[in-house]
Amino acid sequence: MRQSLRRSCAACAKSKTSCDLRTPRCSRCIKRKVECAYANEPSAGPATPGWQNGASTNPLDGPGTLTNYRFGSLDPFDSYPQTRLPREHVQRLIYSFLHKIAFQYYPLDLNATSNPFLISWWPLALGDPVLFHVSLQTACLDEELLAQKGFQTSELLMADSVALLRRKVESMSLAVQDGTMNSVITLATIEFGKGNTKVGEMHVNGLKRLVDMRGGINAVRQTSPLTARMVSWVSMLIMGHPQFETQDDFGIGDGIPPTSEWQFDSTALDDQLFDLSTIEVEYAVKNVFNRLRNIFQRARNITFPATQLHDLTCFVIHRLLLSAPATTIPPTSPMTESIRYGIILYMFITQGPTYYSHAVILNKIMIRFMENLEHLASTSRVYDSLDVWFGAVGMVASAGTAHHRWFINRARNIAAALQLENFSDTLVHIKTVLWLEKPQSEDLFRSHWDTVFNLADQSAEHDLCQKASNTEEVGHTRHYHDGHHDPKDDGYL
Repeated sequence: MRQSLRRSCAACAKSKTSCDLRTPRCSRCIKRKVECAYANEPSAGPATPGWQNGASTNPLDGPGTLTNYRFGSLDPFDSYPQTRLPREHVQRLIYSFLHKIAFQYYPLDLNATSNPFLISWWPLALGDPVLFHVSLQTACLDEELLAQKGFQTSELLMADSVALLRRKVESMSLAVQDGTMNSVITLATIEFGKGNTKVGEMHVNGLKRLVDMRGGINAVRQTSPLTARMVSWVSMLIMGHPQFETQDDFGIGDGIPPTSEWQFDSTALDDQLFDLSTIEVEYAVKNVFNRLRNIFQRARNITFPATQLHDLTCFVIHRLLLSAPATTIPPTSPMTESIRYGIILYMFITQGPTYYSHAVILNKIMIRFMENLEHLASTSRVYDSLDVWFGAVGMVASAGTAHHRWFINRARNIAAALQLENFSDTLVHIKTVLWLEKPQSEDLFRSHWDTVFNLADQSAEHDLCQKASNTEEVGHTRHYHDGHHDPKDDGYL
């Protein structure tokens, strides 16, 4: 139980000084070399990379470097692009972007020497006033959200970002630069997060024209992997459906390419796996299922890099959503569609949020998943391992939403029908369908099945779901402020 509502560390609270809430030690305690203890876990983001025992091991924190604003001049020549903000504020935002935002945007790589926002994005920003302003804006929004005192500074940066962008896109050669495209997709994300959906979509549509000018998303990827990844993924999150085609199974075409493992033989490697061939499933979905399962089986023996998983996730979700039929009730094949949306949800779960929250599109996919499972339940079939997997995916994907109770109840029915008594029983079934071995993967699913099997938790779970249903708004996005402005005011393409 929380002993205090205080979020700052004890040392900062005692001195009545603002605490930046970094973990495991805040910046003030590190500088003063004193103990840093929190009464409650701060919610200011991931731990500060590279700090150990009061000293920084991060290569970004060397003496006299560009980011060490607390210990001296950040840059005596102000060689970074100029803004209308006070110099000290700019330095603080730069520090925040490099030590916090970069890792929040790209949690797939928490290494300061390889994170693409540090080694690729930031060097571009130092030479591109638009991208520099946009980067500061992301850090500023984070700062203002914590302070809860309005968004005056980030709005100033937004106005300047758009003004600079309008001038830049007047030149075709400048319009197609990586810095321009990175700026546009980030502005789209910010507007979408504010609730200005139309403005966000306008940015995405303008960005698609820039991609076409570059020769397509695969051409962008050949020279700018980070830009291509972010553009294809975030544009889908904002628009609610894919904005770019995919290549075929052999990497032919101008769309999003498959990973190298995708082209391996899709014949099942393990005879103990659930046999999908006995079920009538459309080829497009069955092909994705079989190839994914083989990739995951091979990943048991080799390391599966996080960036590679992101590329695979992006390709698979695009491929499945692009091949999905228009919404028809009832669906022509509820089994095919249940597997389709089950795979999509599982890939979202396995990868986790990247660049920006995927909660909005996840909710849409989850509703389609539920609709098809309901139609599937009306058919004459006996529960099997596939149903256990459906239940597991649904419970994890719906955690914290009003839909969670629906999946819990369905999982209880499946467990009773198959005489499953504990999580170990269910895990055997789940792993025969589609499963990628990752650290903590089992724990992620275990907690939900523990609720299914522990009847004493049913009343508590009911209260939790009831609370979620009373507070959740379908398609909800976090608004940075309540104001909206005319999309025409931000037009530039």
